[in-house]
Amino acid sequence: MKAFIKTYGCQMNERDSDALASDLVNAGYTIVSREEDADLLVFNTCSVRDAAERKAKGKIGFMRKLKNKNPELIIGVVGCMAQRMGNTLLEELPHLDFVLGTGQLHTLVDTVNKVKFDRTRLALTEPSPDVLTGLAGHYDRSWSGQIAITRGCNRFCSYCIVPYVRGRELSREKDDIIAEAKMLAANGTREILLLGQNVAAYGLNGDIRPPAPDHSPFADLLAELEEIPELLRIRFTSPYPSYFNRKLIDTIARSEKICHNIHLPLQSGSNRILQAMNRQYTNESYREKVAELKAAIKDLTLSTDVIVGFPGETDEDFALTRVLMNDVGFEQSYIFKYSPRPGAKSASMDDSVPESVKEERNQILLNDLAERVVVKLNNMVGKTVTVLAEGVSARNELRWTGRTDNNIVVHFEPDDSVQTGTLRKVEITRAGSVTLFGKLV
Repeated sequence: MKAFIKTYGCQMNERDSDALASDLVNAGYTIVSREEDADLLVFNTCSVRDAAERKAKGKIGFMRKLKNKNPELIIGVVGCMAQRMGNTLLEELPHLDFVLGTGQLHTLVDTVNKVKFDRTRLALTEPSPDVLTGLAGHYDRSWSGQIAITRGCNRFCSYCIVPYVRGRELSREKDDIIAEAKMLAANGTREILLLGQNVAAYGLNGDIRPPAPDHSPFADLLAELEEIPELLRIRFTSPYPSYFNRKLIDTIARSEKICHNIHLPLQSGSNRILQAMNRQYTNESYREKVAELKAAIKDLTLSTDVIVGFPGETDEDFALTRVLMNDVGFEQSYIFKYSPRPGAKSASMDDSVPESVKEERNQILLNDLAERVVVKLNNMVGKTVTVLAEGVSARNELRWTGRTDNNIVVHFEPDDSVQTGTLRKVEITRAGSVTLFGKLV
């Protein structure tokens, strides 16, 4: 039997798909790269933005042609869109065989078997804590690996449907995470990326109040992971700003393995808009957190998420966002034009900002980002950095690609001693628009 898995959306979905592929391989399937070669098609979907849903629906609808040619073909939809729509997907797409919500992903193999032998159509969307331990397998093992440490979210930002499609916040047992990390390390993984909607809330048992300055189960987890000898780097995404307390900041600052690049979602620089978004911080407290991080962590780089055109956003609100972003100096920004999502609180608000204005504001922030990055990269010419070698560059087979611990991509000419997943010193010789170029030292 052959299976094809298509993933839409975030890194959490990528990790889930990798675990699902592992489960299928253990059940006797071969993972293939073309839909036409498969006996089973699985589409892991996203609902955070309308564009992702529309793209997935279009692709799944097109699979009817394959089903007509091969009636035995099994087609399933899993993930956030499956959770949000449930049986409606089966009604809208008659060639679809099953729908698995985010709390039922671990039942994929059993569900496929039931569809195959009972010739029934299923939609399973009930939440289950078993998904935490049921998705621990890894299909694509390499120098870098991902580990999901939490699932769901308790923040209920007004524009977001994650709490509704991924459920309430749950944390995995620390021993399970450590065991998974040790398994990966023993099989050649040298960098791990810890995943969660709010990783800094790990171990707080769903408490939405930011922890006391000296209490951070997430910091304790990081410190224990650092003790795994084979691991060279530890990354994580994404934390809610107010959960970055003194203990967590100090743990990162002291570490030789926890990377100095932090994704710190902003969304808006206007206190009025932040309140409407139900974000539990202000422009001022966000700036204070950034200052605290920069004072403690050498060579820190920051990335962020921003939404432009949220309902009611004025020119003055947008200007506050732009000034804050330039003052902080983000090296990377994921900038999105607001679109209402069914089920989110903001969907009932008047989407009052014209699309042309959203596009203009989006482009302004992208231009600001490009200018900041060029200055940052040019200032690094002549310096020597340490990169984790990732392999041959996708754009030039004569060069290799590596990444600094603060997440800057560096291209360099290799020598015979370079191996994937090793740390190497590179002298920076020139800067591009988004990456650096250098030579091995």
